[in-house]
Amino acid sequence: MEPPGLAFTLWIFAFLSVPAAGYPNGKVKEACSSMMPCHGHSPQPLPKHTISVNETEFRPGDHIKVNLSGPIFEGFFIQARNAENLAGPAVGSFMLAEERISQLLTCGLTKNSAVSHTSKSKKKHVEAYWVAPTDAPEHVQFLATVVEKYEIFWVKIPGPIISQPNAPPLTTPTSITPETLPTSQPVYHLTKSFNASGCGSTKFCIRNPPKCDPGAAYCFFLSFKQNNHSVLIEMSGPSEGYIAFALSHDQWMGDDDAYLCINEDHRINVNTAYLSGRTPPVLDSENGLEDISWRVADGLVQCSFRRNLRLPAYKGRFNLDANYYIFLADGGASEGGLIHKHHRQPLITNGMYNVTDSPKDVGGSRSPLLLKLHASLMFVAWMTTVSIGVIVARFFKPVWPHSLFGKEIWFQVHRMLMLTTVLLTSIAFVLPFIYRGGWSKWAGFHPYLGCTVMALAIFQPLIAGFRPPPHAPRRQVFNWVHWSAGTTARILAVVTMFLGMDLPALNLPDPWDTYTMIGFVAWHVGIDILLEIHSYCLIRKVEVIDEDRIQILQSLTSAEAEGHTFKEIVLTIYICGNTAFLITFLAAIHQL
Repeated sequence: MEPPGLAFTLWIFAFLSVPAAGYPNGKVKEACSSMMPCHGHSPQPLPKHTISVNETEFRPGDHIKVNLSGPIFEGFFIQARNAENLAGPAVGSFMLAEERISQLLTCGLTKNSAVSHTSKSKKKHVEAYWVAPTDAPEHVQFLATVVEKYEIFWVKIPGPIISQPNAPPLTTPTSITPETLPTSQPVYHLTKSFNASGCGSTKFCIRNPPKCDPGAAYCFFLSFKQNNHSVLIEMSGPSEGYIAFALSHDQWMGDDDAYLCINEDHRINVNTAYLSGRTPPVLDSENGLEDISWRVADGLVQCSFRRNLRLPAYKGRFNLDANYYIFLADGGASEGGLIHKHHRQPLITNGMYNVTDSPKDVGGSRSPLLLKLHASLMFVAWMTTVSIGVIVARFFKPVWPHSLFGKEIWFQVHRMLMLTTVLLTSIAFVLPFIYRGGWSKWAGFHPYLGCTVMALAIFQPLIAGFRPPPHAPRRQVFNWVHWSAGTTARILAVVTMFLGMDLPALNLPDPWDTYTMIGFVAWHVGIDILLEIHSYCLIRKVEVIDEDRIQILQSLTSAEAEGHTFKEIVLTIYICGNTAFLITFLAAIHQL
């Protein structure tokens, strides 16, 4: 702008505690130009650290010792620049004096043109050697950014100026001007909650649930209201950490323009970020936002800001007068404004919208339609048709022995249900590939087990076509292979459904979905055991032990016929129960 209670490795495995921005390893190339940490905070005004050098003059090729010292700090970033153009690129290169705590970085076209930290270890002093280039300017000034901790830092601390021999006096002011030092817009406190008046008439709104009141504790709300060449944006939602929205050219996270309101100690920081792939967002040091306001109350995070329709000077900011899918997400945040992976699927609009076009009041979905259809078809196949088909084949041979189109009724019903299972599974199988455009690397073991189930589902009717006659020598082997493959497929299908239910893209309520699926498995096993016990009792009923001999009072077939009514009643109850479970899941999937 993205898992399983069983959510088993998807969202936990990579994003349990990933920071949104900040570079404890010192690889800060994104800050080469501004020297501004991407921490989402404003720099401190008065520096406490100093830069010193061992020479006041230099010639090309000279090595100048540079020292940075002051109160304890964690991070640093040192450059040399043309003293007459401090907004220009880095000048010269550095050599390390302390490789344990410092490293070289390449800014622009100049190799090793900056020095930064290697870790967050505490330090009071660092030093390095600056190597003057052959094309060095006449006057060079050293600048440093120092990070005391995540939210406390100083940017472009001015250091001493060194000059080449016989250089004319420096006439350009060397102080860091407001144009050189990044500044932040004033931030105001909202006095009351947002409202939905004007949604669909004067402003473009996204609400979830549809038509909800932005002041309600369950409502996610985003609005855009154009005023000449700028747009006022309001965002609200229940969150203890952050809420965010992103503009995207597709329904996938990555290459998106994102806006975040982060709750840090009941104070909101409004930031922008460009999302690149499924990596944590790097917050921008400068964002071009104006009229920033915020409010934290009643479990809601609310923020508003204004931005121009077009911001060509800010990399990663999309033009607002174009069509986009809009994502709306929320998640947790920790000390220092570090944000974590959103714990559920973001809300995504069902279509692409131009928020500056005719006002609309729309909703969205946290679960894509194709994935809903995938889950629905799989539930129908493996909770209903296959389960009923297995029970019919196992217990209803003597109940429905008559012929229908040349085959026993039980067999025709069994075959119809199993072929329906294969058909539904095949259709459902291709839907995620259509949606993802290929293989999903973020769904854990679910797709692997799903492919196995699909292979077994196709294997079953194929080997059924080679079924030997009832009394053929190989019939027993066929029966065992057919039973083993079918049982394995059913067990793996249940496991796969357990894993799939907890994927964020399906957006089922947790742990309700797990408990309901356990209930279905218990229901099926219970009915199976009941019918097994009934069959056993029938067999015992026809045996009378008289001393050392067994007298068969009636044939097994006729005895089982006595239980036909019972089996049919049980099957009817079983179908009704399965239907109830299925309707429950389908209603949850489609949020009915």
